[in-house]
Amino acid sequence: MKAIRTLFFLIVLLMAVDATAQINMWRDLYKVKKKDTLYGIAQQYGLTVDELKEANPEMAAEGFVLRKGDTVFIPYAKSETADGKPAVAKPSNTARLTSQPADDVRKRPIRVGVLLPLHNVDGDGRRMVEYYRGLLLACDSLKREGISTEMHAWNVPADADISQFLNDDVARCDLLFGPLYTTQVKPMADFCRAHNMRMVIPFSIKGDDVYNYEQIFQVYQSQAEIDSSAVDAFMERFPDAHPIIVDCGDATSGKGHFTRLLRDRLEAKGISYNLTSLQSSDDDFAKAFDPTLPNVVVLNSGSQQAINAAFTALNGLTAQNSDYQVSMFGYKEWLTYFRTNRANFYKYDVYVPTPFYYNPSISRTTKLEQTYKSWFGQPMQHVMPKFALTGVDHGMFFLRGLHLYGNEFVGTKAQNATHHVQTPLRFRRQGSGGYKNDAFMLIHYTQTGKIQAINYY
Repeated sequence: MKAIRTLFFLIVLLMAVDATAQINMWRDLYKVKKKDTLYGIAQQYGLTVDELKEANPEMAAEGFVLRKGDTVFIPYAKSETADGKPAVAKPSNTARLTSQPADDVRKRPIRVGVLLPLHNVDGDGRRMVEYYRGLLLACDSLKREGISTEMHAWNVPADADISQFLNDDVARCDLLFGPLYTTQVKPMADFCRAHNMRMVIPFSIKGDDVYNYEQIFQVYQSQAEIDSSAVDAFMERFPDAHPIIVDCGDATSGKGHFTRLLRDRLEAKGISYNLTSLQSSDDDFAKAFDPTLPNVVVLNSGSQQAINAAFTALNGLTAQNSDYQVSMFGYKEWLTYFRTNRANFYKYDVYVPTPFYYNPSISRTTKLEQTYKSWFGQPMQHVMPKFALTGVDHGMFFLRGLHLYGNEFVGTKAQNATHHVQTPLRFRRQGSGGYKNDAFMLIHYTQTGKIQAINYY
């Protein structure tokens, strides 16, 4: 059954490669209980048995038997798609219906649109499919809290004219996730302004549209913004330490902006620091350290080769000077090096500045990964960050926020009513324009062998 359902899901996604095709996937997922029947499930949601079978084509297979634990896709009723009105359904523990005014998003299902490349053609599509699946996992969790959603999705590849997707169906949404590509931002933002809709830009884009549209919520932080937050965190965390900036001889490194920013701030505060190199002799390398103060080492490279070389140099230094206090302050790329450098991360009290953190040891993370594999028949991709977990965090944050605060929701620290799995969110208004996320963390690998997440939001 799971294999058939996974195949069906992939077929739907492959069909979505046509840029003009709308994917109205489903409005709910129902887990079959003992003694359930197709007729009973259809009646519960105001559907006909034929409508239910159309959304679950494996039901038409010869010898099909509905079994306890099966997951059934619940489609929108045909009457709903024809005139835009919700189908009549019986109240149940899986779908919350209300007679409250439709203009108060807190008292009705939240209408969500996803306009991203949802296809299996390239890496962008596969990553966005995983992100979209994370949004679905969030909707499933929120359903148990009595928060109902209507999910609609469109496949919008890179070469698509996004205006062809912007129509009355999209206008009925409260919240749109997308787009992925910079050229599609302005027309989508114009549409959201015209229809008073929130627009979440979840991933990296160029341009400054967020400063011109109140409707935009931009999750992505530029590297310059991350560097600025990292310098602030460094100055707050190490006010009495001795900084040491190490030249790694990496001609391809893009970390010069951070080290230059850090040096400017240190000099402005009158804090002395030393410069050294991985190519220095052991004696010259040791001279950069202060035996009386905590030393904080900053490399001008984020590469694995550089950090390995730095650990080798530090191991030689501390073998000769066991009383030296040494910490390291790194880059988000270092998160992927922890598995192969676990002992050194703890030994040198490593701090990693980052806007996200994937911790596979947390039970909630493990449960979500297991649920994802059960639903979709495959594990999450081995990348950082995990796109499905990003989708979970974004979905929980915005949907619960809308449910609690309605049109007053703007994602500030005071309105944050959810705990992130991987990506913290906190939005600030950008002048008279939209909102940008500036949540930030230091991941600290302590010398006692623990991992500490220090949140700046």
